[in-house]
Amino acid sequence: MVEAPDRVARIQAEWRRERPDLDVSPQGVIGRLHRLAAHLTEELREVYTRHGLGEGDFDVLAALRRAGEPFERSAGELAEHTMVTTGAMTKRIDRLERAGLVTRRVSETDARGRVVALTPAGRDLIDRAFTEHMANEHRLQEALSPDEARQLEALLVKWLGQFE
Repeated sequence: MVEAPDRVARIQAEWRRERPDLDVSPQGVIGRLHRLAAHLTEELREVYTRHGLGEGDFDVLAALRRAGEPFERSAGELAEHTMVTTGAMTKRIDRLERAGLVTRRVSETDARGRVVALTPAGRDLIDRAFTEHMANEHRLQEALSPDEARQLEALLVKWLGQFE
């Protein structure tokens, strides 16, 4: 049985017809990665939503949980660990603080800085959400054999290293 061409293959065929002077082969990888990322993001967000979180909220709580006892980081560190601006981080922290999931205090080493910490409720929530998140990621990766997943990871590490 021959599989029908996917959307990316159809787009490539159209470009090959219209612009035979260009090599459109990168679309085969980049186009599919872009489409796959959109599908995966949607699937991941469903778990966050079930726990009353947005993607950014999940990222902040996860960054605090990964810090280990006492589960706190400066606001600047959180911005680095979640790759958002400090302004965006302030809005996230405000929202999480109002929800009782984090607390904020003045830094002992820099009176201008703030330290954000998980509350017991925040730790409980991120532990539950992360457990479900990992189960979801395992489910999403089931289409690949363990060997294929390792190969893909190695390729992605190599490629991402070019940018980071």
